[in-house]
Amino acid sequence: MKPCISEATTMAASFAEDVQAFAGAGFRGMEVWLTKLETHLEGHSLEETRRLLEDHQMIPAAASYQGGLLVSQGEPRRVHFDHFRRRLEMCQGLGIPLLLVIADFAGDVDQISLERSVVSLRQAAHWAAGFNVRLGLEFRSSASFCSNLSSALALIAQCGEPNVGIDLDVFHYYTGSSKLEDFAHLSRENLAFVQICDLAGVPRELARDADRILPGDGEFQLPPILERIRAIGYDGYVSLELMNPVLWAMKPSQVAEMGVKALLRLIQS
Repeated sequence: MKPCISEATTMAASFAEDVQAFAGAGFRGMEVWLTKLETHLEGHSLEETRRLLEDHQMIPAAASYQGGLLVSQGEPRRVHFDHFRRRLEMCQGLGIPLLLVIADFAGDVDQISLERSVVSLRQAAHWAAGFNVRLGLEFRSSASFCSNLSSALALIAQCGEPNVGIDLDVFHYYTGSSKLEDFAHLSRENLAFVQICDLAGVPRELARDADRILPGDGEFQLPPILERIRAIGYDGYVSLELMNPVLWAMKPSQVAEMGVKALLRLIQS
């Protein structure tokens, strides 16, 4: 497994600052935060951005994240898919192989809306394939549906598209209704990406993204999860994703240096 770091971990920094800080700390993979990239591209070309990544030997492993695709209808759906297409063009232009899509179900979910979500995910997969991009579906523990690993895997299976896999965010695994036995349905083929963090002293029902801390500093049982992932032959990226305001106030280089040490201790143990 390969260490990676999300730009959400250093949210206050710019795209260019992140690339420099992450490379200086020893990371070779980064999870691009799409809004940062879009801001960066307002003043820089794709070619300049490619050179920035190449000069720092940084691989853009994945891009986060796209919402609004699964359940929106009418004009909002058209707007979301137009935005999605522009982001696919960015991913293709920079060689980003994976775009993360969130399962943003809210409110009551009936059979019709579920069927629509499958159709929308299938359409999104077709679009992404045309840009040579894979999609990673991220379940959200706070969602009204697809709040756990099992439901997300079932949705992917119903979609039936080979370029859609699961994005396993350990935070949503622990704070949602996922079960250990759900890992039995994970495979090297359907696991697209892993995001990792820890949590300490906060009831899971009350935990928010801002409570994420460095892996190994909290209460999550992370080694057994990584053992199961390793057992299926997963050798992709494990991304440190911390949306903690305390870290945002620090220098990105300092956060990256702390992060790479914590992540390497975990994935190399």
